[in-house]
Amino acid sequence: MSDPQQPRGASTPEPSEPAPRAPQACRALLGGLRALADPAVLAGAAVETAWLGAHLTTWPLGLVGSGRSAGGPAYRLEHLPPVQRGMLVADVEAAGTPILLVHGIVSNRSVFTVLRRGLTRRGFSNVFAMNYSSVATDVRTAALRLADEVEAVCEQTGFERIHVIGHSLGGLVARYYVTRLGGDERVHTLVTLGTPHEGTWAAYALPMRLMRQMRPGSGLMRELARPVRGCRTRFLAYWSDSDAAIVPQRSAALRHPDLSARSVRLHGAGHLTLPMLGEVVHGISGALTQLDADGSTVRQGVVPLSRRG
Repeated sequence: MSDPQQPRGASTPEPSEPAPRAPQACRALLGGLRALADPAVLAGAAVETAWLGAHLTTWPLGLVGSGRSAGGPAYRLEHLPPVQRGMLVADVEAAGTPILLVHGIVSNRSVFTVLRRGLTRRGFSNVFAMNYSSVATDVRTAALRLADEVEAVCEQTGFERIHVIGHSLGGLVARYYVTRLGGDERVHTLVTLGTPHEGTWAAYALPMRLMRQMRPGSGLMRELARPVRGCRTRFLAYWSDSDAAIVPQRSAALRHPDLSARSVRLHGAGHLTLPMLGEVVHGISGALTQLDADGSTVRQGVVPLSRRG
């Protein structure tokens, strides 16, 4: 919910954040060095390098097109593969609920190539991906842009609530929209992938306004830590213990007393790799399929989204 004393779209000045503490930075560095001896981390680094090359190749393609997966809602079943057919039969509303993908910094919707394909193959028929300038903007401005995109998706599809999946900065933008701009009225479930919910020391690398906002203890981080009583949105936060962009890595877990959130730890996965992991695609699909309107589970044996991290 937005601050009643601040008009929608107003820019909040950035108070100076505390300087980084040497002991904390040293502990994070030592932890990273120890991780280099882990075979899973080494394998994850190799996959991350390969995915970086693939992302650079597909990056220009992410600048063109509508950002919507082909197909749309299906009303006939005989032409569909068994997985999609089964989902439509079991829960046509879950299959049709729109999903909006929000990329991170210095990226575009091409980072979701694998995730989009995985979601559509599992029966989700309304998958959108937005582009926005993540360099010449800040989190609050991008959140206003997201608000407009969400309204456009709702108008186009006829759904009152949608799901949002944000990678890195995209998750932070979506969280600001949901918790500070009243976006919980529109967003049923927000999934974040490698999002610096508590900031990252890596943001000290560049003196940009956007990077300053992502530093631990910044004005934006303090604003996101404010009470959010009555928030309707359910949160699912994936984080990796090998994410070099988030320092310390556990900052990508979501811990807030007013939010119904579940954080999922991954081992050995790199920052860019998160949207392409099979277990992430499977976990997101299960969460978006199995949750009813109030966030509880529809079927037995499904792990509910609870306040733990």
